[in-house]
Amino acid sequence: MSAVRPQIVETAVPARLDRLRWGRFHTLVVVALGITWVLDGLEVTLAGAVAGALKESPVLQFSNAEVGLSSSFYLAGAVLGALLFGWLTDRLGRKRLFFITLAVYLVATAATAFSWNFASFALFRFLTGAGIGGEYTAIASTIQEFVPARYRGHTDLIINGSFWIGAAAGAGGSIVLLDPSVLPPDIGWRAAFFIGSILGLGILAMRSWIPESPRWLMTHGRADEAHAILERIEDHHRARGHVIPDEDPALFRLTSRRFTPLREVWDTLFHAHRRRTLVGLALMVAQAFFYNAIFFTYALVLTDFYGIAASQVGWYLLPFAAGNFLGPLLLGRLFDTVGRRPMIALTYALSGVLLALTGALFAAGVLSATMQTVCWTVIFFFASAAASSAYLTVSETFPLEIRALAIAFFYAVGTGIGGIGAPFLFGALIDTGSRMSLFAGYLLGAGLMLAAAVIAARYGVAAERKALEDVATPLSAAD
Repeated sequence: MSAVRPQIVETAVPARLDRLRWGRFHTLVVVALGITWVLDGLEVTLAGAVAGALKESPVLQFSNAEVGLSSSFYLAGAVLGALLFGWLTDRLGRKRLFFITLAVYLVATAATAFSWNFASFALFRFLTGAGIGGEYTAIASTIQEFVPARYRGHTDLIINGSFWIGAAAGAGGSIVLLDPSVLPPDIGWRAAFFIGSILGLGILAMRSWIPESPRWLMTHGRADEAHAILERIEDHHRARGHVIPDEDPALFRLTSRRFTPLREVWDTLFHAHRRRTLVGLALMVAQAFFYNAIFFTYALVLTDFYGIAASQVGWYLLPFAAGNFLGPLLLGRLFDTVGRRPMIALTYALSGVLLALTGALFAAGVLSATMQTVCWTVIFFFASAAASSAYLTVSETFPLEIRALAIAFFYAVGTGIGGIGAPFLFGALIDTGSRMSLFAGYLLGAGLMLAAAVIAARYGVAAERKALEDVATPLSAAD
């Protein structure tokens, strides 16, 4: 990319984007980009659903600890991928990166099917995670910058909740592919990993028409390109009968820049917005531990404590996935009406309390596999909305110039602290065969969620229905 000489730019890009009503353009952007969460849900669910098959595979013969550790490799890849691709997304643009990250994912998930031992499986899962982690940063920033302010909260929650559409697809696919009457046991789990590659090829075509983010362009001295894209979007709206207000939109002045130095990123996160950083870290760490500890080892709990056959695990994942999707879908609008702070605190607190109660019932041995699934479904109805709100918080409360890298930072730290070790820890706890040991792990997850609820209630940002530039003033603002 050629250097961009700093210049003062006066633009109405933010106001013009936010004054639009929801249209077909927004729907297409959300579908083409938001499907990333479906892919992640597919990957995570397959990894959980095939856990029993990986243990029974005559080639791999994984232990419970190795199943958990392979999930940790996937998360480690997601962490490093998010950081690398997040940094590149802010420097090179949103559009270029969401093609690169999808390509990485496609190749790696297909390669997983050819794994021949633990080392190869862990490597391919690591690379798959890197692609998905990079997708999160490029996609989340792009969607945030296109969606009008009044729709941003519930749209973001529903997109994050679509993870569970992928989870349901993975669960359903595993029921068929892991059935020994359909495919041999050591072939079924391999075939399962091709589902993501097939979906990904279609997504590549869907994304070809999506433009670069006008907000990103305006900060990089490419205001003419940004305005041309906006004119096409507005023409598209008018052609479909949408009325765009005639009054002149508010102007915004900024100094263009090619990139933001890392020292300025550090100063923004840990000095200018350190309270927001505390909130983001608390939310991301708590939800990452909560989800990764429970979901990555859910299949092991069913097989080891309830005697469910590995080929039947998918049936128990389907209602679990439904509860996770319905939570953001039904609660999402409350984050735009009641407000971010009260809803985030409420969903985190309810998730923590319900996990502690369910853990106590599990430890007492009074739950059946069906009752356990019902409990998880109820818990994650609220926990899914809570986790989605964490991603919403870190993507909308920091300046535009560092948005992708900020998302990457919080995703990486949250997943690194709360997620990478959690599947391995819980796999080891399950290996003990002790319900009380596993209950202690559940209490740790519940405690983290309750602590995050308190922090959100005290320091959360009221970002509902506000323009991104009002929530966090761009670093390049000239006024």
